[in-house]
Amino acid sequence: MYKLGRYKYIAVLGICLAAASCKLPAVTQRAENRSVPVSYGNSLDTVNVATAAWRNFFTDKDLQHLIDTALMRNQELLITLQEIEIAKNDIRSRQGQLLPAVNGKIGAGIEKVGRYTSQGAGDASTEIAPGKEMPDPLMDYTAVLTANWEADIWKKLHNAKKAAVSRYLSTIEGKNFVLSNLIAEVANSYYELLALDNQLEIVKQNIELQKNALEIVKIQKEATRVTELAVQKFKAEVLNSQGLEFDILQKITETENRINFLLGRYPQPIQRDKNSFLTLMPTAVSTGIPSQLLANRPDVKKAELELAAAKLDVKVARAEFYPSFGISAALGFQAFKPSYLVKFPESVLYSLAGDLAGPLINRKGIKAEFYNANARQLQAMYNYERTILNAYLEVSAQLSKISNLEKSYDLKSKEVKALSSSIDISNDLFKSARADYLEVLMTQRDALAAKLELIETKKGQLNAVTNIYRDLGGGWK
Repeated sequence: MYKLGRYKYIAVLGICLAAASCKLPAVTQRAENRSVPVSYGNSLDTVNVATAAWRNFFTDKDLQHLIDTALMRNQELLITLQEIEIAKNDIRSRQGQLLPAVNGKIGAGIEKVGRYTSQGAGDASTEIAPGKEMPDPLMDYTAVLTANWEADIWKKLHNAKKAAVSRYLSTIEGKNFVLSNLIAEVANSYYELLALDNQLEIVKQNIELQKNALEIVKIQKEATRVTELAVQKFKAEVLNSQGLEFDILQKITETENRINFLLGRYPQPIQRDKNSFLTLMPTAVSTGIPSQLLANRPDVKKAELELAAAKLDVKVARAEFYPSFGISAALGFQAFKPSYLVKFPESVLYSLAGDLAGPLINRKGIKAEFYNANARQLQAMYNYERTILNAYLEVSAQLSKISNLEKSYDLKSKEVKALSSSIDISNDLFKSARADYLEVLMTQRDALAAKLELIETKKGQLNAVTNIYRDLGGGWK
């Protein structure tokens, strides 16, 4: 499957995605050279919405400030940046293995051998100069350069370097993937915070409405038009709404803390405009031609690069079975007195050697590493396939969600309008004794639930558009 190449493989899945999108009412399949849009809200003039910079996609100034802070201080992103540095240094290490290793050595030593040994007897009968015996003990001063180099005749070292480069590039894509997810997570949490603010405001308004109704019921009880049961029922409804208010306040605190955590800072209030939530229009989404649907996703690129690196690892492991050719050399000066080190050519030393070495008998360790490299290559291939499949499913689900939430919001808006009118009607009927208190209570409860659901639907719309932007690979540019 990998032999198809990434863009051909993505194109096949992209065509499948476009075909699946035909089933969605708000998504229309176009010709291969046109885009597949979901059009409502603010429009972006782009072939694929993922190619838009995040500042052009998220136009809320408060949200932009939060994302800017997260990009500078988020700990997960900072950790990922260090992984990039590690991968970059691995390339330098692999590059160094291709070059000769040159070392310099300066040393001094002393040697005393036994007189009745072959070396001692030889030294005793040897004159270093006419009339000058070999010194005893013998000093040894050395200044030498040594070099060792493995000739990469099987491309083992070159392939190892290429694998390191692929892994470095995969860490770059990993950083981009973290960026996309971080931006989307900050935006989704911000929209959740705005939704909670509006839900809190609605609950407070509902509490005032219920308190007014409670006062009316108390007056009617005094006039013996209702019983104490009605008073207690209205009172319980007020208490229930007051409890809901504190639940929402707690959720607001938790959401603010989550945003502060993403921004890498301690708890503090989040600046936002609480009054514009229901008027926010989701940005229009354009997915581009099928072959572009997943091509921008950093996780797909990362999985592809990891697969390429695993393939190179197999070549490196296979080369371990072949003989290696090494060259070693040394050049320097050696003498028993420092003043003799500068005498040329008497104090010069040099050596040059080549060796060809390869495994003959115990090759189990090399075989094991070769099998492991093959297994890791299969793992990388399966991970690549899984990543593309997951990306396809995510985009497909979000396209469907955007369409369905748009219709749901329209219906919820009409429901809220109808229930808001029914509250006034039920109150009037109750005052004229043409409706009982249970009808009033149920109408108020249904209206509150509908308003809260309308806000949840609006949040779902904004989250869905944010997620499709992320799922198409946007946000890291």
